[in-house]
Amino acid sequence: MSSIIFQYDRTFDGMLTAVFDAYARRSFPQMIQGLDEPLPLFYDEVHTVITDEEKSGRVWKALEKKLSKEALSCLTVSYLSELPELDLHLFKYICKNIDSPVSLERNFSDDDILFVTNTFRKVLYERLRMMQFIRFQKAADGTYFGIMEPQYNVLPLAIAHFKDRFADQPFVIYDKKRHYGYYYNQSEVTQVTFDESLPHFVTGKLDESLMADDEKLFQELWRTYFKAVCIQGRINPRKQRKDMPVRYWKYLTEKNK
Repeated sequence: MSSIIFQYDRTFDGMLTAVFDAYARRSFPQMIQGLDEPLPLFYDEVHTVITDEEKSGRVWKALEKKLSKEALSCLTVSYLSELPELDLHLFKYICKNIDSPVSLERNFSDDDILFVTNTFRKVLYERLRMMQFIRFQKAADGTYFGIMEPQYNVLPLAIAHFKDRFADQPFVIYDKKRHYGYYYNQSEVTQVTFDESLPHFVTGKLDESLMADDEKLFQELWRTYFKAVCIQGRINPRKQRKDMPVRYWKYLTEKNK
């Protein structure tokens, strides 16, 4: 059997275009990877996918006729995991549903359906954790600053929550792992990038010269509250690490001084 590789720009539209190309060419890949990834030692053919909105749109319309809204969300949300191993599973998930007379979205005995669905659940769980564990610091100009490094690219899924929750407060939420964030000016949200060599992007903490006058006091009060509700005789480090993974601790006020 021939070994065909599809390379694409690792966008969701690029993935849908790859599906379109596979049917147009009547040849389906055994591997899908990013354009900048090294090729394996042995292969028969490499097809470079050129992302095309018209092609991706046609595939999406075909999926809308077949899949529920939840399943469509599963495709787009799971993609935010950025897992390289998701690519081929997602490609096969889409193709299997296009080929089937009925939706296969709940056929969890299928490895591809199960993998994409489980990835979808993991991304949503990471979104929840981001909303739980982000800590804002108030800057002198009244802007609230929060920084995190989530496991998956969940900031686009969480930003609407923060806009609704803090509708009357300007804020910046920054994903340091992916080098972008969102700024809310009390009316609209704008995607932003910053010079990450600045001290508060390195440490995750505003310098006292940048803090609002009462911010340091509020941080100390929060640490005091955290210690007060912690019952020494019931400390369970293992459960704490499970409920609040260590990767979040760097930016938690209660875990830093």
